[in-house]
Amino acid sequence: MKSPLPVRIVGSAARIIEEAAAWWGRNRPKAPDAFDIDLENALTLIASHPEIGIRALNVSLEGVRRVHLARVRYHLYYRLTDEPAVEVLACGIRVEHTRRNYES
Repeated sequence: MKSPLPVRIVGSAARIIEEAAAWWGRNRPKAPDAFDIDLENALTLIASHPEIGIRALNVSLEGVRRVHLARVRYHLYYRLTDEPAVEVLACGIRVEHTRRNYES
């Protein structure tokens, strides 16, 4: 088995992660550590298996993938660098638009 790759989190992603973790701690009393736990699990996973995430569409950088932190409903966007290392580029909620048909 290969050794896990180093993981770097870019500045803008680090700020969003800090804000999201703080929000969860304040607003989710039944699971205040859920964001931190899910993030840690995702970082461990992509460090060991960087190909696991699905390819992100509509991004300007090449090779960007994303994993879903299902319990907290965030996506973590990252890419594999030439070093090799995993670079976390963004973290956020992905909004899906659906069209509903209502009958009168």
